Amino acid sequence: MGRIMAIDYGQKRSGLAISDPCRIIAGGLATVASAELLEYIKQYVAAEDVELFVVGYPRRADNSDSDNMKHVAGFVRRLGQAVPQIPVEYADERFTSVLAKQAMISGGLKKKKRRDKALVDEVSAVIILQSYLESKYY
Repeated sequence: MGRIMAIDYGQKRSGLAISDPCRIIAGGLATVASAELLEYIKQYVAAEDVELFVVGYPRRADNSDSDNMKHVAGFVRRLGQAVPQIPVEYADERFTSVLAKQAMISGGLKKKKRRDKALVDEVSAVIILQSYLESKYY
């Protein structure tokens, strides 16, 4: 069984998470500048068995698309062209940044480290992926 990669896409940087091969646990992978993201992903999937991409779907609390959705949709289109053999699914990403910050507080990270937006993006990707895994497999 191949791994699942989650992507919390942002205009400046994107958080990445990856599942274990058994698809039980999500772990942080990296935060990558969005301009370099496709190249990073292509290199990663050339070295690792990834069977699915899960991309955070940016929605507002009222369930409408957020302003960032047009950027996410463009990225997903480019991802499908760059790595056509791996399917892409969306997963709701509402409140993941808030949950990420709460998880960082619960984990005992100092205030300075919690302000690291790159780390927040990566933890958000982990939350997206773990929620996806739990909804699909458990």
